[in-house]
Parts: sequence; C-alpha cells; structure tokens
Amino acid sequence: MDNSYLWLKTLHLVGVILFLGNIIITGWWKTMADRTRNPQIIAFAQRQVTLTDFIFTAGGGGMLLAAGLGNVISHHIDYWHTRWIGWGMGLFIASGVIWAFILIPIQIKQAALAKTFAHGEAIPDMYWRLGKLWIVFGALATALPLIAVYWMVFKLN
Repeated sequence: MDNSYLWLKTLHLVGVILFLGNIIITGWWKTMADRTRNPQIIAFAQRQVTLTDFIFTAGGGGMLLAAGLGNVISHHIDYWHTRWIGWGMGLFIASGVIWAFILIPIQIKQAALAKTFAHGEAIPDMYWRLGKLWIVFGALATALPLIAVYWMVFKLN
C-alpha cells in the first residue's frame, strides 16, 4: 500500500468527521435554541447554522468526496461494481440532494425570518412550520450518511 492511499484515506476520514460531526451538532444546537422560544437566541443560532453548514458541512463533505474519489480513481477501484462503495456514495449523494433541495432552502427562509425577530419581536408561525420540516428532513439527511459509514467500515459485497 503506497502513501497516497493512506493520505487520501486520512483526508477522507477527516472529511467524515467534519461532515457528520457538524450535521449532528448543528441539529442539536438548533433544536435546543428553538426550544428556548427566545427570539434573540433563535436568531443567533439560525445565523450559526447557516455559517457552520457552509464551512463544516460543505467543507467536510467536499473533502470526504474528493479524497474518496481520489483514492478510488488513483487506485483503479471499480466503484460502480464494488457494492460497499456504491452504497456509500449513493447514500451520501441522497443526503446531499436532501440538503441542497430541501434543507438549505428552509434554512435560507428561516434565516430571513430570524432577521425580522432578532431584536425580540414575535416569532412568526412560518418559522415554526419550517422548523418542523427541517427536523424531519434533517434527521433523514443525517441518518443516510451514518448508514454509509456502516457500508464503508464493513465493506459488504
């Protein structure tokens, strides 16, 4: 095994840690902030959700994808016919689709709403309705890459 494999694997694992760590912790902190029902705390948390998703979720996901594909391509692994890689990639992509088309638009709408109540004004009902959708789809988008970790670790064929 050459050093490029180990370096790319290390970058891949760091990407997994950043990606999964952020989506799990972000979900926790946003949920806890919402439970306070305090407009200033919620507005602050909503800004941080957007910022940390951009830095850590997207950054970690990009690192994870680039290093994983880099290893597969540079070591001539047939990822279309290697079941554990196919499942891992498929679950990761499905999670990304949920983030791109459902969660990020919800977060953008919630961030805009949060600006309107950041100084203590009443939180509109739309914020809470969007929050329920964010929890449901966020849980799904978190579960999918966690299942991908299983496939990647156990390498079932």
